[in-house]
Amino acid sequence: MRKHIASPQTLQRMITQFCQVRIAPVATQRDCQNIRGYLLSLIARHMRPPINAGRTDWRQIADDCDLRQEMSQALKRAMQPGLDAIERWMRDIGEAEPDPAPSRRTQRTQQQPRTPVADRTARAKRAVKDVPSSRSPRTLRNTVSTAAPSLSKPGPDPQPIDPFPEPLFSQGQDPASFQEALSYQIRRFGETYYRLHKAVVHPGEAFDKTTLLSWITGMKTPRTLESLAILNRIEARYRLPQGYFKAKLPHAARAASGHDVGSDIGPAERRRLAWHLPDDFNSLPHAKREEILEWVRRVIITGATDYRRYQAAAVRQRYAIRFPGIAYGGGPSTSCNLLTSVDDTDEDDVTSIEDPDLLSGVIDAPPALAMEMADLVSFKISTLTALGFQRHGVWGEETASQKIEHLGLMFGALAAAPSSAVRGRGVPLSHLTFGMLVFPGIWDWYVQWRERRRGFYTAWEVDMLSVALSLTREGTGWLRQHPELLQRVRAVPGLISQAEIDDARNDWHAACERFFQYARHRSKEIQRVMRVHRDPFEPIMPVLEAASPLAEYRKITEEIVQRMPDERRYPRAAAEAVRAFLMLRLGLHLGLRQKNLRQLLLCPRGHFPRSERRLQELKRGELRWNDRERGWEVLIPANAFKNAHSSFFGSKPFRLILPDLLGLYTHLDAYVARHRSVLLGNARDPETFFVKTVKTTSKDAAYDQTTFYEAWRLTIQRYGIYNPYTGRGAIEGLLPHGPHNVRDVLATHILKQTGSYEQASYAIQDTPDMVARHYGRFLPQDKAALAAKILNQVWQAA
Repeated sequence: MRKHIASPQTLQRMITQFCQVRIAPVATQRDCQNIRGYLLSLIARHMRPPINAGRTDWRQIADDCDLRQEMSQALKRAMQPGLDAIERWMRDIGEAEPDPAPSRRTQRTQQQPRTPVADRTARAKRAVKDVPSSRSPRTLRNTVSTAAPSLSKPGPDPQPIDPFPEPLFSQGQDPASFQEALSYQIRRFGETYYRLHKAVVHPGEAFDKTTLLSWITGMKTPRTLESLAILNRIEARYRLPQGYFKAKLPHAARAASGHDVGSDIGPAERRRLAWHLPDDFNSLPHAKREEILEWVRRVIITGATDYRRYQAAAVRQRYAIRFPGIAYGGGPSTSCNLLTSVDDTDEDDVTSIEDPDLLSGVIDAPPALAMEMADLVSFKISTLTALGFQRHGVWGEETASQKIEHLGLMFGALAAAPSSAVRGRGVPLSHLTFGMLVFPGIWDWYVQWRERRRGFYTAWEVDMLSVALSLTREGTGWLRQHPELLQRVRAVPGLISQAEIDDARNDWHAACERFFQYARHRSKEIQRVMRVHRDPFEPIMPVLEAASPLAEYRKITEEIVQRMPDERRYPRAAAEAVRAFLMLRLGLHLGLRQKNLRQLLLCPRGHFPRSERRLQELKRGELRWNDRERGWEVLIPANAFKNAHSSFFGSKPFRLILPDLLGLYTHLDAYVARHRSVLLGNARDPETFFVKTVKTTSKDAAYDQTTFYEAWRLTIQRYGIYNPYTGRGAIEGLLPHGPHNVRDVLATHILKQTGSYEQASYAIQDTPDMVARHYGRFLPQDKAALAAKILNQVWQAA
């Protein structure tokens, strides 16, 4: 049990969990419920556990709990930590327990000695009782006065508590810090912290006056819901605006503790929910609390799109095969590297492929299949093709990682049991081989299996068939050049017959050609009926529909600055807030893909920047100080971009001087000088501009594709989505999303302002044709408004 637990609700929740873990195994269900109710009643009535002769009075506890059998030693040992926790809590809060009605046994065994004051009071009562009733009231009062000596302390009587005192002077200043503001208001009303405590703390509440003193001295700040409620009472007493003190807290955006969300919610989810629950959550009706929890889970935590709901259901079914011995793109290939961010695929952004099944992956590939995968990857990524082989095109690191995961999903579906929730094909693991991929029955089953899971065909199936086409293409296909893969193929009832295997052995190239023709026709058929399985614009639609999408999205950065913690008191929280601010600001200024933004290197002021050739070797950009331009410069070689051969670059690097607008350089300099080192701690510096918060379990401070996406998404959840129950958040209707959506914001903003696809392409380092295809949903009324703006100039001139 923890010490110094001020809230009785918190201790009651802990006692409930304690009974479930410690008492339930050694007691019957009835006795466990009675013991739990007894311990909770001690907390509610602020009573200490019974003591007899300096020891726990187990007989009294057994009577109060109505136990049918004598308490065993195991039950006593199990209960003792809970009793000790209640005793410590009573001692910490310093409250005097109320005098309960003593039981008969207590009356027999516990004799409390009287104090001299108690003896005098008792004699006075007896004297009053012995006075004859015939005496006058005045005589009776005199008798009582003579018999009962005054027990009050010397000095003047305490002044009555005025619920709304008048200030001694008008408010001539407004201190910025919470400590100074609270001290100033107490002086303004001529009170002390002791008198203020008596005025705002209700009888029976476990809020100690020393806590109020710690606020005034600056040793502590309010954190719990109970403390925030006391702040509200002080504001009401002094007739201050609601939220006056909370807005001055050194960490105004910090999540409060003590929300009563139920015992069925685990600690991790409880911490996530605490950011988005109102301060008066515990005092709300049960129905209202359930409404708030449902809204937060649906809108902020998960995102309320159809695709998100499908994704949440799909990730519970784990079936993919992983290849842990093959690592590309910064980590092992585990079928769970691509969550929803698809910035680094080898397709155009308009047809980027993603799937929630990529979160699965619990089966390691058998050795033979792993060797085949390694040979394929080596064939596709090596600088030079091995002697005797030919190929068409190469894979980059991200493409290789993606293809490993996609093929792992296909093999995992084939191996999954038909009776499981996945409803796979049940092919034994030892029979899995790349030689199976030249038989149309395998692919027909797989694409139809995916259609049954989702309900329609998508670009994913077309992409997978394009992979199969490249593997079986004449002259350059990897499968075409490895007929030995057929040796491990076994017949699969309904998918591969023994006759098909024999035909392939007789003429391997004819079998590959038959499959090549099949895959080409099947791909065209699916393209005619495929649907978009997610709307990439849906999470940011409120931004894109605004007259100025960039100005609308900029509100998130302003929200971060408004709720920035005090760096002196909370250095790590301040560093994380500045990092979130710079993520969004650099994303809005540069329009980079996630990969280029997270891999951006840093060269601090006064250091010699990396040469352009070195950056080309690393395929990364760099943020450095430009002495000639007197500004922070971003330089990224063309080969670092996914569309390096686009006409936008023309083999020239991307170079941009960041503008010093709205405090960008102030936060950037502070991040480089102080905040970044706070985030790094003692970890090795990866030399990237953005680094993770290093903790005891951290192995690497560099972001990968998944962690960078989650960091961006967390920023949107905390600062971007407007919460009607707390009043926090910048944009109403926004949903969680990743860094790639910033490119949509920039392109749509320029299209709305200029109507030019060419200028929009400049903002995201791409071609006008791609922008025209991807942003074809540019609203017609915006185009008409642009035309009307030009035409209306004639009438205004007249």
